[in-house]
Amino acid sequence: MKKFMDENFLLQNKTAEKLYHDFAKHMPIIDYHCHLKPKEIAEDKKYRNITDLWLGGDHYKWRAMRINGIDEHYITGNAKDKEKFMKWAETIPYCIGNPLYHWTHLELKRYFGIDYLLSPKSAEKVWKKCNAKLQSSKFSSKELVKRSKVKVVCTTDDPVDKLEYHSIIAKDRSFGVKVLPTMRNDMCVNIEKDSFIQWVEKLSKSAEISINNFDDFREALTNRIKYFDQNGCRISDLALESVAYCEVKEEEVDKIFKKALANDALSREEIEKYKTYMIIFLGREYHRFGWVMQLHIGAVRSINHRMFKILGPDTGFDSIDDSVFANHLVKLLNTLEEMEQLPKTILYCLNPRDNEVLSSIIGCFHESNVYSKIQFGPGWWFNDQKNGMEKQMTVLANLSLLSRFIGMTTDSRSFLSYSRHEYFRRILCNLIGKWAENGEAPNDRELLGDMVKNICFNNAKEYFKV
Repeated sequence: MKKFMDENFLLQNKTAEKLYHDFAKHMPIIDYHCHLKPKEIAEDKKYRNITDLWLGGDHYKWRAMRINGIDEHYITGNAKDKEKFMKWAETIPYCIGNPLYHWTHLELKRYFGIDYLLSPKSAEKVWKKCNAKLQSSKFSSKELVKRSKVKVVCTTDDPVDKLEYHSIIAKDRSFGVKVLPTMRNDMCVNIEKDSFIQWVEKLSKSAEISINNFDDFREALTNRIKYFDQNGCRISDLALESVAYCEVKEEEVDKIFKKALANDALSREEIEKYKTYMIIFLGREYHRFGWVMQLHIGAVRSINHRMFKILGPDTGFDSIDDSVFANHLVKLLNTLEEMEQLPKTILYCLNPRDNEVLSSIIGCFHESNVYSKIQFGPGWWFNDQKNGMEKQMTVLANLSLLSRFIGMTTDSRSFLSYSRHEYFRRILCNLIGKWAENGEAPNDRELLGDMVKNICFNNAKEYFKV
């Protein structure tokens, strides 16, 4: 019987063990999609205790605690930090089978040297040991990033952001890690949202352009794209609950935009026409600047409206959508392709039912001397667990080229979440090792070792050019 989380955790054969320990383990990280706060990096934040570092903003843990019947007072409420930690310790024994159980114990082991289980019995001991270590300078935000062997961090940033913290970080020559902004364009695309008018006002101030029509709006966005590019941005992002494609003329977009500014109700067709135009416009701009376009598809957000009114978005009340989108997505991509302005693109799906859909689409668009121009992104959100990662990589291998895959990203708000890269790498090595030992792949140490190193780091380095 194997010991829980020993050195060969998740590695189920000798080939997997060699691939992980000899090739994957020490590779650096390019975290090309995360939600770390650049302010915390710029200020090299020190954490008052393990709750501050570990539980703040982590809606994965919040969700598990709610399912376990923990009162909101101990999750996002005004309970003391120690009380919140104790409630997480009360919840974690019930998380067996959930990736949170693995992530929690990997983080405790790798960063704090704690190799015993977190439970109500051990909680006091873990609390004291973690907090004692957090007094060390080795546990500031920058030091945690460096200790995790991270070379590049791409944060997620609103187009109206000043990016002042990225400028501060870039001037710190001693840090040695690139922290680059990612332009997240949800706000400019989601014209139907109640917050759209207010956001347009923010864009107007940020770009220093009075916005009265769609031409003004487009000019302001172009202004911000240039500004982001000058500040190191090489990646964009957009979350699409559903994918729209509707034939549209430019003059129609101006009418729709003015109608939205007047706070008049928009029809579904008008919303879809606007979104179609905007995604194509943004894709062309990304291509012009040499950026990568990320599309996160299929989340139904804030479905508990009562809790949304209390806590706002990104607090653990989202779910998987089941809408059909392939036809509209390929039309968007093909429109950009016909213009010869399709940027490198990463497609993510939240519904694993759509793995084959995206893996087949990515092979239809290519460019000479660009490896896997359209990428099928790693198992995302509800899929960044063992079964989800294996499914994503197996489908990618079956229908495309797993060897050209750009690998894992944290998609996290926690500086301890780099353990997820270790988690991914162990799963990757076990999958390839299983193929080799079953005779489905050659048991060639050099061939498979290079494949592992490329997926862990080298492919992302080549793809993003950062």
